[in-house]
Amino acid sequence: MHIFTSSTSNYIPKARVLAESVRRHVPGATFHLVLCDAPPAGFSLEDEPFDDLITLDDFETPVGKGWIYQHNVVELCTAVKGMGFERLFQRGAEKVVFLDPDIVVFSDLDSIGQLLDEHSIVLTPHQTEPEATRSAILDHEVSSLKHGVFNLGFLAVRNSVEGRRFVRWWSERLRDFCYDDKGQGLFTDQKWIDLAPAFFSDIAILREPQFNVSTWNINHRDLAGSLESGISVNGKPLCFYHFSGLDSGALKVMMDVYGGGNPLLEELRQWYLRQCDAAGQKTFGALPCRYDLYSNGERVKPAERLLYRYRIELQERFPDPYDCAVQEGGYLAWYRRHSRSLAFRSEEEEVVSVMRQELDAIHHSITWRVFRRLSTFYRRMGMRLGINRFLRRLSHLS
Repeated sequence: MHIFTSSTSNYIPKARVLAESVRRHVPGATFHLVLCDAPPAGFSLEDEPFDDLITLDDFETPVGKGWIYQHNVVELCTAVKGMGFERLFQRGAEKVVFLDPDIVVFSDLDSIGQLLDEHSIVLTPHQTEPEATRSAILDHEVSSLKHGVFNLGFLAVRNSVEGRRFVRWWSERLRDFCYDDKGQGLFTDQKWIDLAPAFFSDIAILREPQFNVSTWNINHRDLAGSLESGISVNGKPLCFYHFSGLDSGALKVMMDVYGGGNPLLEELRQWYLRQCDAAGQKTFGALPCRYDLYSNGERVKPAERLLYRYRIELQERFPDPYDCAVQEGGYLAWYRRHSRSLAFRSEEEEVVSVMRQELDAIHHSITWRVFRRLSTFYRRMGMRLGINRFLRRLSHLS
């Protein structure tokens, strides 16, 4: 079995924790790191838990600087996943599994290998049980409608005719449309897979509760045991846990909301934080991605990226938009000279697109959800206090 993940340098500590867990529980597996970044100073594959390093230069179909520039860091790391499968298939890999770098494997993946003996594609849904409360419906089911039914933190594909056909289709879509633009029906690589069951027949849906456990389904999954004795999920050994939202704080908040007060969840989170720290989180965590910076060290802004993405003539004129040392300062200098004097429609579309994405990100952030709950709580408390003051005044009048 071949297992790979995709990350930038700041996620190398998480990728290390994942790779070590694969070594421990999936002996004989080959682990590949697809690095969408420049290797950090001092990085040596010989000293890493990875068996193989794949960079953007290693793909058979070249990805130019202009294509890379059009994607933010999250979009870039997901846009290359299809190419990662293709690369490993070309090398002769028979069974390939993708895991997000913030996943940890806790037991063997034998059942996934067995599913790949019978099927070409294995997917996991975010949820496998309908929600019962309005809050959970909004946080989980509606979120899946916006971000994708299947969680692409995990994907397994066999090197079969159908598997290669699926990967080729998915890879082509990611090459052209792997953007976080929910207003256009896109959410990086995930939303495309909603179409997969309609286009491909040889698919297994992995619904067992011990796979891809995370905050979007923990209210239906009973975790028991301990890290020392082993963790079970609904009575079955935990296979892998997805620590999504750790850095943003969303993991902690959603654990508290939907974890049912289970202390094992916090024990897991604290353990993972220690593992990441031991793997170099303090050293690597703040590293900027090479492709998030211009050659002069300035950070790429969303408006600059979006305008370049939607203006083909700019892509043709500036094939390397990162380069600020070319004649007249390159794309960044051009943008600063002309952004205020662009044709009104183009500028308006650019601003609206950026604002839409920013507002959408705020609306779907965990901070907004917590604020919404708190505001509802205090509004109700305020109404009660107002009624109490009214009753006290009546008592004084009487």
